[in-house]
Amino acid sequence: METPTTSNSPHSAADSMPESASVVIIGAGVIGAAIAYHLAERGVEDIVLVERDTPGSGSTSKAAGGVRCQFSDEVNIALAARGLEVLRNFEADFGVDIDLVSNGYLFLLDSNESADAFAANVALQQRMGLDSRMLTVAEVAELAPFVDTEGLVAGAFNPGDGHCTPEAVVSGYITAARERGVRVLKNCEVTGFEADDGPSRRVTSVITDRGTISCSQVVCAAGAWSGLIGQLAGVDLPVKPLRREIMVSEPVDFDTSGMPFTIDFSTSYYVHPEGSGLLFGCPDEVDDWSFNDKRDPNWLSTLAEHIAARTPALGEVEAKHGWAGLYEMTPDHNALIGEAEELSGFFYACGFSGHGFLMGPAVGEVLADLITGGEPFVDVSPMDKRRFATTGLRKELNVV
Repeated sequence: METPTTSNSPHSAADSMPESASVVIIGAGVIGAAIAYHLAERGVEDIVLVERDTPGSGSTSKAAGGVRCQFSDEVNIALAARGLEVLRNFEADFGVDIDLVSNGYLFLLDSNESADAFAANVALQQRMGLDSRMLTVAEVAELAPFVDTEGLVAGAFNPGDGHCTPEAVVSGYITAARERGVRVLKNCEVTGFEADDGPSRRVTSVITDRGTISCSQVVCAAGAWSGLIGQLAGVDLPVKPLRREIMVSEPVDFDTSGMPFTIDFSTSYYVHPEGSGLLFGCPDEVDDWSFNDKRDPNWLSTLAEHIAARTPALGEVEAKHGWAGLYEMTPDHNALIGEAEELSGFFYACGFSGHGFLMGPAVGEVLADLITGGEPFVDVSPMDKRRFATTGLRKELNVV
């Protein structure tokens, strides 16, 4: 938790506005916070992390907290596996309990087409050293007895996947980054950029509602708002917001200790244990592609229909509270990672389309390497936004 300031000013001394920085990172969710931490770990000084609200208050705090390695894209699998490795050791390395539960991820598949696609994905995951496996319908029923298996043809499962608390992860990174000299500016909104007039057009400063910070490198990690930040910089970041809603139930009277994070793939309905209750999620009946993060009064009825159809044994749970948040969607459901060709020194890590939280720890390492000239542990050049004009869409199939 942030320590509240006792000053009459809305900004603490640690938040004081600098005139210059070596790197300005926009967005203090898990990705921005991880980038700041890893840059500082590499010896970079004068790092400023700019957040319009407070750290983790955007999409990170609204996430379901799922962490999984079951993807169809090799780069995504590598990022996810590294992210999960970091999260397993997070408490030991950062001194923060993130409530990691490793009950696995179970995908429910109701068509032969989906089963064939997942079988190919599982084979790829196994070649990359993961313990993913395909399940028969009988094995699904044994692993998840609360599931109505009618209509299912198979399942896909990785026992090492799970879920944890996103806010705790952000808190750990922010604290560690500050201890290494990173300045975190809360309640500070980016309103523009300045660049030189040279042939390469390089960023020279970030303009905010609290003043201008001169710099030579910027990172856009603003989640669903990244497209807007890109517009301010003259950089095309094809990221659009998509609302998703979550409900947490009252405590339930049955044992959920071994319950996997369960996803009905064709509908994107999911459920997992959350403390003494359950956490449920599903899409709106009609997708809302806007920055509206208000709860839809009709959504609970939509959720109830999904519960009744696929997990009727959970139909008697009582809603406790809920919220809505924003996915940061790209045209191919894959992230954007790289340096903008339109503006030198402008790096971006955004558009993760619902899996930014789980990849955040790994992306922090990758961006720190890209910015400092290091060699990332995985080649992320396929995630460069220029793919849309060259190689085309790089479709990620395992997005819910």
